[in-house]
Amino acid sequence: MVKTQGRRGEVAAEILSDVPDRFNVGMKLLALPREAGAGRRELELEDLWPHKGLLVLKFAGVDSISDAEALVGCELQVPRSQRSELQAGWNYVSDLVGCAVLDHGREIGRIEDVQFGAGEAPLLIVRDGAAKPVEIPFAEAYLDGVDVDRKQVRVKLPEGLLEVNAPLTGEEKREQVQGARKGIKHRGH
Repeated sequence: MVKTQGRRGEVAAEILSDVPDRFNVGMKLLALPREAGAGRRELELEDLWPHKGLLVLKFAGVDSISDAEALVGCELQVPRSQRSELQAGWNYVSDLVGCAVLDHGREIGRIEDVQFGAGEAPLLIVRDGAAKPVEIPFAEAYLDGVDVDRKQVRVKLPEGLLEVNAPLTGEEKREQVQGARKGIKHRGH
């Protein structure tokens, strides 16, 4: 959910569903906070309406701006029991989070998030315990298969793709600094 909207506890949400008109009054939804370890909260949809490209949602028991502020940043999820059946080859984001990503059979980490809007393909945010996660396009060109039951996403990444996101080594940083100094030195010549 993006922001509070109004004074009665409404929130404005960006809808990432391919079935945006699937929401209806009385429907139960789960609010998942961005903070790791925070629990999901079940909400009942009391009212909804479109507004400036977003969907304004009013939930039962969320009746003030401060109540609504607690929901800003949460991801809304439809409970498994209310999900629509997907076409073959489609997956719910919540089914991908936590999956191991295997590149040519070698595990490179687990999906901790899926980001939309950065390009044509969503980005899988994969962490292997390192400080900085790796971003991998969830593109058909790289995808070898998804096994939700085994919690695995198999990919065949082009050589060097993982290194694009890797932090620079000490030697690479020194080379970068030396190259920058040389570039400044030679500009006037």
